[in-house]
Amino acid sequence: MHLTEDTITQSDESNNRTRLWALIHDIRFAMFTTRHGNGQLHSRPVTTQNSALDEDANLWFFMSRGGELVADLTDDPTVSVVYADPNKDSYVSVSGTASVVEDLAKKHKLWSKLAEAYFPGGVTDPDFALVQVNIVRAGYWDVKESKLVQIYQMAKAAFTGKPPTGLGEHAEIRMR
Repeated sequence: MHLTEDTITQSDESNNRTRLWALIHDIRFAMFTTRHGNGQLHSRPVTTQNSALDEDANLWFFMSRGGELVADLTDDPTVSVVYADPNKDSYVSVSGTASVVEDLAKKHKLWSKLAEAYFPGGVTDPDFALVQVNIVRAGYWDVKESKLVQIYQMAKAAFTGKPPTGLGEHAEIRMR
């Protein structure tokens, strides 16, 4: 089989999505950053609702329609979502465009018993907002070396004055 550049690009894109999801799917909370009306950046903890990265590279969140977060992203839809798992030394930063989506089927699909604690009226609760973040780019840092190797590399760097090399994997992923 002859691979064309388009095939390689599609394969790379699929691998990037798979890698990105593998890094974030077990992280319970992320920090969701918006630009507030006063121009300052505000970050708040959120929980990603999807169980896989969908074909359009979207992340989904449940939020209070009356909250500042929804007001902020309505004013400026450019957002950042940051995931961190210090125990695994993996970190992901996602940039994208957020919007409130009125999709009852999607709300039902993502709904969980835990969400009911926040939105007792269920998927039709007037305060319940389904927020979609369409990923534009993501960056990740994933360190596979043991803590002992990391400490050794950092001590060596401090001694030699040269930054450590070979500590984990870093990549930038463009989705659009």
